[in-house]
Amino acid sequence: MARTKPSTAHLALVRALKEHGLKASPTQVERWQQNSWLPKPSTWFEPDSPTIQPHILRRAMHLAITVRQGRGMGWIGWHLWAANATPESAQRLRTAVVASLKRPLARAGVDKIPTGSSDRAFQARRAAGERMLRNRRLPRRDLDETLRVHAAEAGLELPRSPGALPNVFHRALMDPGVRLLLGGADDLGIEELLEALERAMPDHTETIERFREEHRQAELDDGIDLLAQSPWAQGIPGMVRTVETADDRDLCRAVHTCTLATGALHELMRRSSGEPEILARLTGDVMWQRWAVVGGITPEGAPGLAAVALNTVQYLTEPDWAAELGRYMSLMHALDVAYPTHPGTL
Repeated sequence: MARTKPSTAHLALVRALKEHGLKASPTQVERWQQNSWLPKPSTWFEPDSPTIQPHILRRAMHLAITVRQGRGMGWIGWHLWAANATPESAQRLRTAVVASLKRPLARAGVDKIPTGSSDRAFQARRAAGERMLRNRRLPRRDLDETLRVHAAEAGLELPRSPGALPNVFHRALMDPGVRLLLGGADDLGIEELLEALERAMPDHTETIERFREEHRQAELDDGIDLLAQSPWAQGIPGMVRTVETADDRDLCRAVHTCTLATGALHELMRRSSGEPEILARLTGDVMWQRWAVVGGITPEGAPGLAAVALNTVQYLTEPDWAAELGRYMSLMHALDVAYPTHPGTL
């Protein structure tokens, strides 16, 4: 079947991109619109004018630079859906975030997490956890040390972080981590988790002992299990439920904030090689440890999507953490203004 002729709106956007040195075909523009990365063409233009609105042009320029055939958009696509904040984009987000949270199960062929408190259900979850860890390659990196080495190359000495987890993929953390994902706090006590952290962080015994005392006091004084109150207390089922039941506006706000913060962090870290003060300011804030090194510095592909999905769950479930991320974004905005990028860079 012959394709229909490109619309006037699609051709106008292609011309506008060309004027800025960027190339896109009408077919590509149509695909962006079909994926809801661009809104309806009727919203593209200034009132009673053939001129593309600046915010539409900026988004199209970003798409022209970012989108590559055969590759997914990753969390940048999520950001654009969140910015749309429509019922359709919220549903796309909900589906994508849930799929990312469930991806470890799908990779292991675990169709459904066994539920219940019986010995049989517990053993079934252990067996599912073993399948998830089978033949899994674990990166051997100390992220905190790696960042300090890069900073030293730029002439900046970063202090050692006393509570930094060197490697979230440390072998000692894999079994308890999977048990927490599958069965939540019911399958993993705080003492087991702290013992795993002691094996993963042998040089941080004082920090871990402080965690142990905080949990002990909370339980003795108020009868509170701090682990059971965390966003991960219900495992993957609880995280999925959080996303599935979130209000459309709340979900879009959470994803928009988390992706915007991640994009700002990536950009500032790129600039920090020439401006060491940026890294000093970023790492000197409490959110460097609470967010940046455990989920803000995202890798490419599925692991990056998983990090943003986990950040989204935390944003939805921990108002104090969400407020702190907003404050950290203000710091990043101030650094963006103080240390602007090269002219002409998006």
